[in-house]
Amino acid sequence: MTDRNPASVHRPHRHHWRRDVVELAAMFCAVAVADAIANLVVHGPRGPVLLVASAVVLLVTAAFHTWWARRHSHAPPPRSTAPTDPASLPSTSPGAAATASATATANSTTLWRMRTTVRDEPGSLASLCTALARNSVDILTLQTHPLPEGGTVDEFLLRAPQELPSADLGRAVSRAGGHSTWIERADAHDLVDTPTRVLGLATRTALDAAELPLALRQLLGRCTIHSIPATTLAGRPNAGADAPVEGVLEATVMRLRDPSGGAITVERPYLPFTPTEFARARALVELDARLGPRVPRSQDVLTLPEGNEITVRRADGSDLPAARAMHDRCSERTLSLRYHGPVHDADRYLGHLLSPRFGRTLAATTASGKLVALGHLLWDGDETEVALLIEDDWQRRGIGSELLRRLLAMAVEAGCDSVYAVTQASNTGMVAAMRGLGLPLDYQIEEGTLVITARLDATPVSSRLPYEPPYELPRALPYELPREQSAPHRHR
Repeated sequence: MTDRNPASVHRPHRHHWRRDVVELAAMFCAVAVADAIANLVVHGPRGPVLLVASAVVLLVTAAFHTWWARRHSHAPPPRSTAPTDPASLPSTSPGAAATASATATANSTTLWRMRTTVRDEPGSLASLCTALARNSVDILTLQTHPLPEGGTVDEFLLRAPQELPSADLGRAVSRAGGHSTWIERADAHDLVDTPTRVLGLATRTALDAAELPLALRQLLGRCTIHSIPATTLAGRPNAGADAPVEGVLEATVMRLRDPSGGAITVERPYLPFTPTEFARARALVELDARLGPRVPRSQDVLTLPEGNEITVRRADGSDLPAARAMHDRCSERTLSLRYHGPVHDADRYLGHLLSPRFGRTLAATTASGKLVALGHLLWDGDETEVALLIEDDWQRRGIGSELLRRLLAMAVEAGCDSVYAVTQASNTGMVAAMRGLGLPLDYQIEEGTLVITARLDATPVSSRLPYEPPYELPRALPYELPREQSAPHRHR
């Protein structure tokens, strides 16, 4: 409701005659001016010229006004122009609009991880940041690693224009005073801040002892991790397995004491480790040592086509007696197909195969608890091997196919691009199980044995395994067996 002042309602009508008088006077003045101009134009000596000149001035004034209005217009865009404000899209949700905007930004930029060493003096970092800004590079995160001999290693996560190559970026950093620069592509996973990432790695390590090598790799970047057992298969002390408790850092190599015995050696030839990285790696290893042996104990009960039930679970060193008992029940031919050679020392391999440092092992047990099959996913440098051992009385019942599918699902979650299996052409069961996966396979003969490689890079994981922890694994498998221990897997 609007309040009105009654006295103001009739005020315009009270003075309407004044407006009429003013309008009439203005009209008389306009007629007088028009008559004067007409007399000047018609009866003057240059009347037509003055009239044409006036018309030209009016046309030029109109054209200038049109140009100025178009150049400095604040009017909304034409209807044909797509709106850029998410609020102007009535049929699009705010979340979809934000996603579209982020996608457009990602398509025009590239994420880079960069490390460079600068002098430890005022202004060095400012010069570096200025050089990046000149190239339209946005700094998303920055970590500094002081060096004991002076200087600082600065680690950046950068968003750069897509047309800016890494070589030009490196040259700009070099001109700004950076040296020993290392640049590689990054992805959305690198956007997680460092404390959150380290806490996630610590959680993974606490849940599963097999995660320590993978957590170290994700913490330190692209590197190779060697495990050196305290003793050889023959029982002799292993050279290089006497790492001190506090560890050793030597430029591109760090040696840490393995909580399960022996030593862990981490090598990164292209980039020296910093004291900060060494301290983080040592903290993860110490956490693993304090928690002791541990493996997720969830399990999956499966019904075989014939109706028998088996339980699939993760295996570790505590299953060693049951695994040796299964060895005793297996025929010599079954053991030779698995270990590709003499089987008199097959029991020696079990300790390494069941160790979480070398990969993951699945065990299949009957309703009575008897171990009847083992499936191994073994880290072999940059490659990954799958291997199966099934007791003779339980072969040809589908156990091998079930274990193999689960091992490959674990490999996909671990970021493997491919896996290989070493067998013999006469092992028709293993060949049939690999072919039953429905994956692209490559076959080759290597030192008298058949090597079957399955490519996994285009294989999605439909569901998480019930005995797998709920976290994401890195994109590469860096763990490498010592040469003496890897021989039984690939060549024997």
